Amino acid sequence: MAKEDYIVRAPKATVKAKPAKVEKVLNEYGKGELHSGKPGPGKGPVVKSKKQATAIALSEGRKATKKGNK
Repeated sequence: MAKEDYIVRAPKATVKAKPAKVEKVLNEYGKGELHSGKPGPGKGPVVKSKKQATAIALSEGRKATKKGNK
């Protein structure tokens, strides 16, 4: 294949998480109040892993950013 056959794509735009939301979620983890499910009565088990807490915090931070832009 010739070099011209390849399609050049622009890199995907990244969405940054809201720092305030990330901090709030990590504070919940530190207090032992962060749950790994949907909010409400059946919250799911308490998060015990720092890695999982970080993943949840970044995910919720991105969601908060997307909601704020609408």
